[in-house]
This record gives sequence, C-alpha cells and structure tokens, in this order.
Amino acid sequence: MDTQFVWKDEYNIGVEMIDKEHQRLFKIINKLFAFREEEKDSQWTCQEGIKYFRSHAMKHFMDEEAYMLSIGYEGLEQHRLIHKGFRENTLPALEQELERTGYAPDAVNHFLGVCAGWLIGHTLTEDLSITGKHMRKWENLLPGEELTAMKKVIIQLVFDMFRLESQLISDAYGGEKFGRGVYYRLVYGTGKGEKKQEILLVFEENLLVNTVGKALGLQTNKLDSMLVHAARYTARQFVGRIMEHFPEMDAYTLQGENLLSYEQFQKIIEKETPQVSLLFNTGGAGYFAYCVIAPHLLEDGVGAAIEDETSMDEVEQYLKERAAQDRRDAKHHRPKVLVVDDSMTIRQGMKQMLEGDCDVSVADSGVAAIRAITLDRPDLVLLDYEMPVCDGRQTLEMLRSDPSFEDVPVIFLTGRRDTESMIKVMPLKPAGYLLKNSKPADIKKEIDAFLAKQKAKQQ
Repeated sequence: MDTQFVWKDEYNIGVEMIDKEHQRLFKIINKLFAFREEEKDSQWTCQEGIKYFRSHAMKHFMDEEAYMLSIGYEGLEQHRLIHKGFRENTLPALEQELERTGYAPDAVNHFLGVCAGWLIGHTLTEDLSITGKHMRKWENLLPGEELTAMKKVIIQLVFDMFRLESQLISDAYGGEKFGRGVYYRLVYGTGKGEKKQEILLVFEENLLVNTVGKALGLQTNKLDSMLVHAARYTARQFVGRIMEHFPEMDAYTLQGENLLSYEQFQKIIEKETPQVSLLFNTGGAGYFAYCVIAPHLLEDGVGAAIEDETSMDEVEQYLKERAAQDRRDAKHHRPKVLVVDDSMTIRQGMKQMLEGDCDVSVADSGVAAIRAITLDRPDLVLLDYEMPVCDGRQTLEMLRSDPSFEDVPVIFLTGRRDTESMIKVMPLKPAGYLLKNSKPADIKKEIDAFLAKQKAKQQ
C-alpha cells in the first residue's frame, strides 16, 4: 500500500479516551486508503467505509465535548464550533461530491486528503490545547512585542506539529522565490463592516512532502492532489491556532482561499505592504513564509477561489498548470535573472523588458539581494551601483565573501560612466557594466549576448 496514515507519539494529548478515539479514526482512514487501492474496490465498500468514519467522528466529537465539559475547559464553545463546522459543512460537501461523481478515484482522494489534513491539524492544535499544551494568549502587548511573540508561537507550533526545529531567517521577507513553492492565500473577515485580513503562506514543496506527506505515509516526493488537500486543511488549523493568540481576531472567520502561482503571489506582495512578513528555515526539510496583509485586500490577479463544491477541480487544475509550466521550463530553459535597484521604476522596467525570455525576480536593496540569491541562486544579477545604505560595491563584497557565490555573474547597472568606481570593484570580478540611460533595445541586446555566452560555456 503506497499510502499509510502514520500515528505518531506526538499525536497523544495525554487523555486516554481521546487518544484511543484518535487512533481509531487514523485506522479507519487507513482502511479507506486500502479500499481505494484494491483492484476489486467497489463503490459500496467505499460508501460503507466513509459512513463508518463519519459515525466514529461524530461519536468522538460528542465524547470529547463531554470530557471538556467535565473538566470545565474554557475553550469548549470554540471547540464545539470547530466540530460543528466539520460536521455540518465540510463532511456533507465531501459526501455530496462523492455521490455526484459516483465515488470517482479523484473524489475519494479529495475526501481522504481533507479528512487526513483536518485530523492532523485538529489533533495537533485544538485538541492539544485541552490539556493546556499551548502558549498563553497575548494580551496588552505593543506591536513590536506582538511580532516577537508571533515568531515564537510559529516556531513552537512547527515543532509541536511536525517535530521540526525552525529558525527565523528574516522578519522582512520580500516575496523572494525559494525552490519550488506552493503559495496559499486565506482571507478572513468579520462580517461586520467587512474588516478583512489576508494570510499568505508559502511552503517549499519539499517541506510539504517532509511534513504532511510523511504524516500521510506517502512514499513519493511528488506533490499530488491528496497531499495538497491535506496541506490546505492542516494549514487552516495552523493559522487558526496563531489567530487564537490575538484577542481581537475572535470575530474573524474564514471567507475564502486560493492557491496562487508565484507570479500572482508576487503581485500581491508588490502591491500591498504586509504588516507581518516572516521567513523561516527548517534545516533540511525546507523553507516556509508567513505573511499577513490587513486591512486592505487585493482582489485582482489572484487564482480562482476554492469553494467546497469545486475544490477538487480547482486543485486538479492548479496541479495541471504547475505540470505544464514544468514541461515548458524543461523544454525551453529560461535563465534566472535578479534585478537589484532601489528604484521601482527601474526594477519594473527591467523586469518587463526581460521576462519574455527570462525568469525575473527583483530586490530593492543589497540586503534583500543577498537573501534572494541565497534562497534561489540566479544565473545573472543586474546590480545597481548607486544604492543608499548598502551600495552595489558593498553588496558584491558580501556576495563574494561566501565561496558558494564567488562565481555568480554580476553586471553593474549605473547611471554614469565612472572609471574610478569601475577600477575599485575590479577585484570583485564583476561581469560587466550597463548604463541605465542606454536605449532599452541596446541593454536587452547586451544581456541576451551575455546569457547566450554563458549557455555556450555550459554546453
């Protein structure tokens, strides 16, 4: 069997009755995995298995709520609402989809992915809080203290849920690309005066495989529909737990979600200024980012909203588009170019000029450039020489100080010919100089010629 929902010791919350029921639900999902993969599988077998899962889930909710009532748990009403949402909204929508499609394999995968993701997230967040195994809510904190506390909560949650040690790399993540990413957007609102908050989560694909994928027991490193659905619901629980630490967020409810392409994500980051933009590394498992935009919400240029009744089709379409992009990239290798300039006009102008033939990313400072290069090594850096705080020469010095990046090609962008400045940077081995006031066609021609020469060297 390729998929096996793996029970781990950290799923135990220390209440025997609840832990046994959790294990039973895990076993039922594993039975459904087995039914799905048997050649003699029948619709009736799946129907009966899903009914069995539903009945046990409903009994578990009742028993769990009774236990919380017996110990006077203060979060009982909130817990009841979470159970109610899964019982009255999530499960019925999944079951209707199964009926509508005649228990098609994709629909069964959707059902299993959502239930597995919900169970992982709920067990490791809300259920753990029953025994007090969570951090206290933040109260009367200044904004800077809130941000510090949020970093700690995220690091603790990642460890609690996946036993991964994570480290904050940046508290000013600028949307730089890192590896193959999954970009997930959650929109929360109050329904009163339509105050909204947008959460953007970025996961390196390897991280999803190493966390949610391992919990599902997936034997491949491939991002498939089941893993995406499970990751969606695990991420919802993750965000919900973080929001619990903000008393003012009690009135907010989830209003929508999207899976984004990197380009769509980048447009949001460029247009809106996140109030929180954190980048973490989990060592060998992968990177992830947590961004919050409030109160303004960008509605243009995002992916199709994921609705309960169409989520299976939307996730499949998202995966098809990723696969198609992979095929295009494999067939026509596009060089990666990083444009570094403190002027948005220059950054966007260079990007528009080059993006027909290259994958172009941008950075607005020397520090942002170093971070971008570390996360996703480019084939060429176009570096502004005259930048405030950390200029082009200082940026290149930092880059060349790391042996890993001593051979990254860097072409300086400059507004004037300055022989003395050029001589100063010669020991840093720049690949050339381009005058910003040259004709765009001439700049493009020189960059194309350089990239063609680099490609010829590699062949």
